[in-house]
Amino acid sequence: MPAVTLETRLEGVVGGKTATALSRAFGMATVGDLVDHYPRRYARRGELTPIASLPLGEQVTIVAEVRSVSTRPMRQRKGMLLEVVISDGAGVLSLTFFNQPWRQNELVVGRQGIFSGKVGAFKGHLQFAHPDYQLFDDEDAARLTAVAHQNEPIPIYPATSTVTSWQIAQTMKVVLDVLGEVPDPLPDEFRRAHGLLDARTAIERIHRPDLPEQIEPARDTLRMHEAFVLQAALLQQRQFVRAMAATSRPAGDVLARFDAALPFALTPDQAVVGERVAADLEGEWPMNRLVQGEVGSGKTLVALRAMLQVAQSGGQSALIAPTEVLAGQHLRSIARMLGPQLAPELMPTLLTGQQPAAERRKAALRVAAGQARIVVGTHALLSESTTFADLGLVVVDEQHRFGVEQRESLRAKGTAPHVLVLTATPIPRTVAMTVFGDLDVSTIRSLPGGRAGITTHVAPLAEKPAWFGRVWERVAEEAAEGHQAFIVCAAIDAEATTKAGVEPGPDAPVLEGEQERTRWGVVQVHALLADHPAYAGIRVEMLHGKMPGDQKDTTMQAFARGEIDVLVATTVVEVGVDVANASAMVILEADRFGVSQLHQLRGRVGRGAVPGICLLVTEAQAGTPARSRVEAVASTTDGFALAEVDLELRGEGDVLGDAQSGVRSSLRLLRVVTDADLIAVARAAAERVLSDDPALMSHPGLAASISRRVGQQERAALAKN
Repeated sequence: MPAVTLETRLEGVVGGKTATALSRAFGMATVGDLVDHYPRRYARRGELTPIASLPLGEQVTIVAEVRSVSTRPMRQRKGMLLEVVISDGAGVLSLTFFNQPWRQNELVVGRQGIFSGKVGAFKGHLQFAHPDYQLFDDEDAARLTAVAHQNEPIPIYPATSTVTSWQIAQTMKVVLDVLGEVPDPLPDEFRRAHGLLDARTAIERIHRPDLPEQIEPARDTLRMHEAFVLQAALLQQRQFVRAMAATSRPAGDVLARFDAALPFALTPDQAVVGERVAADLEGEWPMNRLVQGEVGSGKTLVALRAMLQVAQSGGQSALIAPTEVLAGQHLRSIARMLGPQLAPELMPTLLTGQQPAAERRKAALRVAAGQARIVVGTHALLSESTTFADLGLVVVDEQHRFGVEQRESLRAKGTAPHVLVLTATPIPRTVAMTVFGDLDVSTIRSLPGGRAGITTHVAPLAEKPAWFGRVWERVAEEAAEGHQAFIVCAAIDAEATTKAGVEPGPDAPVLEGEQERTRWGVVQVHALLADHPAYAGIRVEMLHGKMPGDQKDTTMQAFARGEIDVLVATTVVEVGVDVANASAMVILEADRFGVSQLHQLRGRVGRGAVPGICLLVTEAQAGTPARSRVEAVASTTDGFALAEVDLELRGEGDVLGDAQSGVRSSLRLLRVVTDADLIAVARAAAERVLSDDPALMSHPGLAASISRRVGQQERAALAKN
């Protein structure tokens, strides 16, 4: 049999049946895929505590046998509760599972296994709620018993209902027994300087440690592997971009005329970022820059000045926005800022899917002919029928709303165009370094003057239900003062959503003990206010994503003109809506939204001289994760501080988002939240390696690891950012 390497197909080592099961459960194809599936924890002899002496509130692991299995309906919610009683021969303990009837097929009377969970108590009896477990047959039980009497850690792997942790451990043993040498991605000098293990030893010790003390050094080594390989891949991608030839776009009188007509001075941050962007546009390679800034910090102005620089040489700029409302507002804002002299010359043009066919054809012709040097649109810009005469700059607004494939299809409509990515969702330093490491990142922190600011309060209905009535009175008071208000709901129609059995929450998980279904949709709130005596003379309208495009636009423009007092809307108003007279925002069921989304939403008020107030209405209980999100937003208006909080509360998996799935899937042990210093060390070392050896000819282990860990799909994700 040829030497087994990390690239060897699994079926050639463990057989077709096992390889198929691993492929279906985890997407594994090669030995390297299996070896990268690290234990999430280890059971040790000291943890195998007798049930009778289990400490309440602690995470423990026990070996026990299933004694009984029963199901019953839950009292407070729909669904079934599965209760399993297990015993270690002396004491008994119950396991509870909510709405997971399939576990009855596994947890049958007489089966033995390892059970791990947090010890709780219910009606005087010990219990685990939703515990982890791995079951084994008689032969496995004998082997485990023998191991448990040694000090040898027992690896517990992420598993599924079809592939158990114990089966993974057995398969891992087969593979490790025949695995040959493993190329080391770390330069020898770097590895020795940081006291790290060689790659083969690290793999062996994380999967088959002889002693508990061997685990952490193996983890440290493999964590550094992930950081080093990912940073090297990102830096390589930067090299690839800089190897491309770009059309230089020097500034000229178009930008000078615009700047001269500006009625205000740029903020210091806008000026600094603008200079960097201007220099990028004149460079030899395509600009690839991310500009992040607080809501209302003036990112659009920075982008418009870049568009004018590109327009100087006849080039076109395309700004893609996530919604029709935002695209229309961008166009109006740009036309207003250009003024009567520059607007007719540059012909800013809107292109969206909701436009009437004749209007859309007319706009597409202006774009194809090169007359429109500034083009603003939604996904319609990605259509095959949309062509540009000379696309020189792509501006992506709210990058987290677009997948990498969408961004790439727009870039492909030009020849190595410059790219400017905007986000009002501040990105923690570690995420910027880990995910956007191939982009140059600029930050706008200062806000333009003349803003009154905003205060945020939590309305905790679980403790103070009477506050619900006061919320509506407070909004009516703002309207009576001549100001305007937003009321944001998590659904369009709560009743329709409930009947359909669909959970409407945007991005917040529904946790045990918290509200399960939305109570207030746009339809319900609009009906409530229609009958509310305080709103007799107040103009209230609805806005949501299922309205026709022209109706949405008409409603938004009417609100901007002050013809609507209270706008009841979904998150369609999350970004870009700019109404200086809006002073109040109520976010109902605020616990259904993420930290960043709440921060984005409240940024719609307090944008002018009128002080803003945001009321976060929630029924979440104090101390729950959902309530913590809401309270975090109320505690500060610093979006950068909230970005760090968001990262800690949600974890990097959610923060990175689907658009970065290639990057995220390559993280096994590396944690963006806690490993910032390690990532920085890896990046600096990877920069030195690539500076001396761009093609990695003298670092074959690193080149092989990049090829294996950052494969074609991941490279595509990196290349399209």
